[in-house]
Amino acid sequence: MVEVTNLSKTFDNATEVLKDINLRVRKNEVVAILGPSGTGKSTLLRCLNYLCEPTTGIIRVGDVTVDAKSHTKQQVRALRKQSAMVFQNYNLFKNKTAKENVMEALVTVQGKSRAEAEEIAIRLLRKVGMEERKDFYPSKMSGGQQQRVGIARALAVNPDVLLFDEPTSALDPELVGEVLSTIKQLAEEDSTMILVTHEIRFARNVATRILFMDGGRIAADGTPEEIIDHPENPRLQQFLNFVSK
Repeated sequence: MVEVTNLSKTFDNATEVLKDINLRVRKNEVVAILGPSGTGKSTLLRCLNYLCEPTTGIIRVGDVTVDAKSHTKQQVRALRKQSAMVFQNYNLFKNKTAKENVMEALVTVQGKSRAEAEEIAIRLLRKVGMEERKDFYPSKMSGGQQQRVGIARALAVNPDVLLFDEPTSALDPELVGEVLSTIKQLAEEDSTMILVTHEIRFARNVATRILFMDGGRIAADGTPEEIIDHPENPRLQQFLNFVSK
């Protein structure tokens, strides 16, 4: 479903954030990415749909392939249609209701009628437990509720891959559970997902596979049991000891 070959990213200040990343994600896999801050986790996720343009490397999602050295705008647009991102800070339109936020891409990008888009939006809001808030504006919703609307909005474009960039990091602790429960439900429905998270226990329970990133590289790759329960990499052991305290 996703294949990354020799991916690197260097920013203008010459900071190399990603260093020769190679990765394959199969259909229906739930891949959690762990690691310390500043190690390239979110940059990798953003590169997968070209919100951040790689310096070198080839990315394939579904049947679309983009080469950082020789790509077109049409290829990037096609790649972005294969995945949907759920951001840390919701990014909802403040002047639109929950229902209208989910409808937006269906009408403006996919060209669906408003009636069809509304039907889909309500169904997806129901799926994430937000149907009763369909006419609420973001200012009248909690952070957890806004994030669940963000998940419904991502689902609306029927992506091949769902990308979650630390979806609970901006939430108050008591609101984290409702969002994680929604993501777990999607995982149980065989969605293909790549999730950057600092929630170690959640990653252990939901992911089929875990990557540990350190210094811009994938330092460990394995099952939750291998990565969390029986880590062999000394740097991974150090990281887990620190975050579990």
